[in-house]
Amino acid sequence: MKGTARVDVLEGARIALYSLGANRMRTVLTTVGIGIGVATLLAIVGIIQGLNSSFEKQLASLGSNTLYVSKYPWVMTGDWWRYRNRKNFTLPQLEQIRTQSTYLSGISPVVGRNADVSFGGEQLSAVDLSGVTHEYLTVASYEVTAGRFLTEADDAVTRPVAVLGASVAEGLFPGLNPIGRSIRVEGRSFLVVGTLARKGKLLDEDQDLVVFVPFKTFFNTFGKSRGFNIAMSIENSEDMHKAEDQLVGILRRVRNTPPGTPDDFSINRPEMLAQTYQQLTGALYGVAMGVGLITLLVGGIGIMNIMLVSVRERTREIGIRRALGARKRTIVLQFLMEASAVSAVGGLLGTVVGLGTAKVVSLISPLAADVQLMTVFGGVGFAALVGLLFGIWPAARAANLDPVEALRYE
Repeated sequence: MKGTARVDVLEGARIALYSLGANRMRTVLTTVGIGIGVATLLAIVGIIQGLNSSFEKQLASLGSNTLYVSKYPWVMTGDWWRYRNRKNFTLPQLEQIRTQSTYLSGISPVVGRNADVSFGGEQLSAVDLSGVTHEYLTVASYEVTAGRFLTEADDAVTRPVAVLGASVAEGLFPGLNPIGRSIRVEGRSFLVVGTLARKGKLLDEDQDLVVFVPFKTFFNTFGKSRGFNIAMSIENSEDMHKAEDQLVGILRRVRNTPPGTPDDFSINRPEMLAQTYQQLTGALYGVAMGVGLITLLVGGIGIMNIMLVSVRERTREIGIRRALGARKRTIVLQFLMEASAVSAVGGLLGTVVGLGTAKVVSLISPLAADVQLMTVFGGVGFAALVGLLFGIWPAARAANLDPVEALRYE
């Protein structure tokens, strides 16, 4: 039985290939049809995978064990004025968090504003100027590439020193070592003591267009009326939820939040941005995938139509084969192989074109693209499956032809 099935497969494959070679133009047109469908679908998939991968990398730059406490939630749902009227945090509250929390590995206040920064004839606008303490280096997962980060002594004596993000260092000091040079921040002089490794963009915002100065220096120089946020890192990522629950209790206690009233603070985690990203892009991705699948469906219908035409043209041939003893399954295998072969070739070409298109789009636009090996195999395999599914009806129709009537067909 196995030997017979193997013969049927080999014979079916041979006849299918011969038929495809004998009808080259039809084969090419059918291949192009399914290829367009696969190319459209995989171009969309490649761009979606690239965007997801890029966002995950950007999100990781915030720190996987980091919590950010502020008056405002990162994702606002409700009245903005309700958040605005919350009380500002104070340094005594921060110190109580430090002493009472059992999960922290680092904590730093963060205060900021946009500022113009210059050196010599170079100037950068809308730079993120932030006042932080020495612990912010580990809390925010930054890495020093030259010089040093801010120290406790810098903050204690309010030194006018600064640490530059990669974009600021490159913009103000092209080809120069910035360490030991003085920059102007809103007209005030700051000595550069360090530079940071590049972190990239987050939601299209440059995380390297930053200048860090000591927290107390910021307040003394740019005004003490500003509120600040608190950034903290948790020692063990497995304790994130426990740390957050503990932090809620500490904050309500130190801020004298009455029982039964809502929290007057927001605890933000990087995962919140991920959830918002999924909500914003989920519907868009669904529509894009729907367009790709419809295009592929059109290609499958084209295969079915071509195969039905092939069945009609080869009716007499089928009748002769059936009269000579060919089984129905042999006829079915032949036409299914023919449809699958055309689809697989079209899928291969479509995969190359689709992923190539996604890559070109990523090079000439802000959209990212990620070409994964499984996507390539998936594109070819899915195309062959489409051909198999849409070839079932023509194959069954060919196998069920009456041999006598087929022999009479002109």
